[in-house]
Amino acid sequence: MKILTNFSVDDLDIETVRAYRNRHSSYRPGHPWGKFDNYDYPERIGAAAVYNEDKKLYPTAAGLLMFGEEYKIVREFPEYFLDYREVLDPSIRWTDRLQSGSGDWTGNLFDFYFRVYNKLIKDVKVPFKIKGGDRIDDTPVHKALREALANCIVNTDFYVGRGVVVKKNIDEIIIENPGSIRTGEEQMLKGGISDPRNKTLMKMFNLINIGERAGSGVPNIYDVWESEGWEKPVVKEEYSPDRTVLTLPFETETGDKIGDKKPAIKPAINPNCRKRNRLSSRQFLNICSRTLNTDRKVLKHC
Repeated sequence: MKILTNFSVDDLDIETVRAYRNRHSSYRPGHPWGKFDNYDYPERIGAAAVYNEDKKLYPTAAGLLMFGEEYKIVREFPEYFLDYREVLDPSIRWTDRLQSGSGDWTGNLFDFYFRVYNKLIKDVKVPFKIKGGDRIDDTPVHKALREALANCIVNTDFYVGRGVVVKKNIDEIIIENPGSIRTGEEQMLKGGISDPRNKTLMKMFNLINIGERAGSGVPNIYDVWESEGWEKPVVKEEYSPDRTVLTLPFETETGDKIGDKKPAIKPAINPNCRKRNRLSSRQFLNICSRTLNTDRKVLKHC
């Protein structure tokens, strides 16, 4: 756990810490750490630590990444960059875009995770389930997407360039992060061994019920995709610099796009298309008149 003595605990964004605490208390009500203030609480979750030489509390590298603001994070991690790109309409370059350096939000990992996750599931069409008479919207696909996004973040090497990139297209989601697969691709697909690059980040996500520490996250994603009848996810490693790319396709094993029958992701609609499909009042009346005349002719011969 790297302690950042050139930063202060005050460099952690207090609103992000509060949002995290709210999620923690909702998931684990009555947890003993809930009694600590916003200075002692970060130490318990690994976001801050006491430096042995001066006995003062400083943020950890994981704490800065999770709760800091982008302009402060890049002082320690110059290559830090988070990017979400959404292309659901081919006629538009981006139907949505979120970057850590835009300046209109914190740019930290906590906010990025929840902003992007909510965008990923917004248009994903999967059947809901009924349990005890109540609708269950949190399907295995939603859980798999949470696992994929969290796995990307906790295995990112934030000192390597090009940053975290999440792409949402009509027929696939692509999640990329700097850094190689520490356990190797074969072992990662087999599961059973957990070796996250950022163990403290993993701990903080686990405390709010995101991700797991059993090494079964990626195999679970493959199982969900298989049960949905979609093509198998693809994991690819790139080198110089090291980079891991996970592609989650929304096409059937036969090659047909889910969108042909039941869209996995609802494409964006260009407003101009709606205009071209509208009927004028005159056109509507003409159609009604022709239909009425046809009906009269049919009745006449009955």
